[in-house]
Amino acid sequence: MKRGRLILLALLLVLGVGGYIGWQVYKCVFGPGPRFEDGDRIVLIPTGSGLDQVIDSLKAQGLVADEQSFRLLADRKKYGAKVKPGRYRVESGISLNGLINKLRSGEQEPVRITFNNIRTLPEFAAKVAPYIEADSLELIRAIRDPGTIEKLGLRPETMISLFIPDTYELWWTDTPAELIDRMATEYRRFWNPERQARAKAIGLGQGEVSTLASIVQAETAKPDEAPIIAGVYLNRLRINMPLQADPTLKFALGIDSLNRVLDRDKLVDSPFNTYTRTGLPPGPINMPEPRYIDAVLNPAKHDYLYFCARETLDGYSNFAKTYEQHLVNARRYQRALNERGIYR
Repeated sequence: MKRGRLILLALLLVLGVGGYIGWQVYKCVFGPGPRFEDGDRIVLIPTGSGLDQVIDSLKAQGLVADEQSFRLLADRKKYGAKVKPGRYRVESGISLNGLINKLRSGEQEPVRITFNNIRTLPEFAAKVAPYIEADSLELIRAIRDPGTIEKLGLRPETMISLFIPDTYELWWTDTPAELIDRMATEYRRFWNPERQARAKAIGLGQGEVSTLASIVQAETAKPDEAPIIAGVYLNRLRINMPLQADPTLKFALGIDSLNRVLDRDKLVDSPFNTYTRTGLPPGPINMPEPRYIDAVLNPAKHDYLYFCARETLDGYSNFAKTYEQHLVNARRYQRALNERGIYR
């Protein structure tokens, strides 16, 4: 009888200890993980990472309190052989089991990027690179790859028109090639049949529309004035009059848009010098936004051939049908600049 009690007590002790250990293991695996008052954590797992690199990334974010337990569970779930790169949002308090399941599933958090007011492709690459795994040098090399440009039916001078400024959702792991393919898809979506028909109606190709839109964008920050300025340039193109667009000259000279153009600047030998050459320059001088492309596709109808910034320097322009009236407007503007000490 006494021996039976001892056996029973021993059994109860084993069950108790086993139950306690089991409960601790359950809490460790399925119980709440670290909580953060400042919200969730973003974890970046680079391409080619192994389990050690994953653990380092997680520990840096305070997401692994017990490395041994993480390794044991990761081994049981064969996660070490299934590491998937990506950008992961890890919720505050997620369990160890939930964390490994999320990482193993490759359930990435997309990134949202908005780009506009971009002047050059290197500037675009520098803007996008912080949102993807590739760096800006890798991205600009891919964008400038002759094979890629040829495949897209573009030229180096018009490659910038492929990228339509907007807000996009991307994956952090998108390669430069995948990013370019995505932008090409968005470009084709943007140039729908209606826009293609509008371009044909004004006698321009898609690339030419983007080029003219980039000039209009550089000329005004006032969207309501853009169709009027687009109409001026289209009027000049129709009569084979040089566009005489200061932004193209500044682009050729590599000077800031705030600088004042002087007569000697107009002598620069460049295909972007629209003072000495008729027609459109070889390509866009910036990355035109959709509203400026649409302004070119839907220009205001008028007889203006000239425009000049208002003497009020409020961002709007004075328009003229004759050169004589334009000179009057230009003198007012120049006088306003002189009064403010803006000489260059």
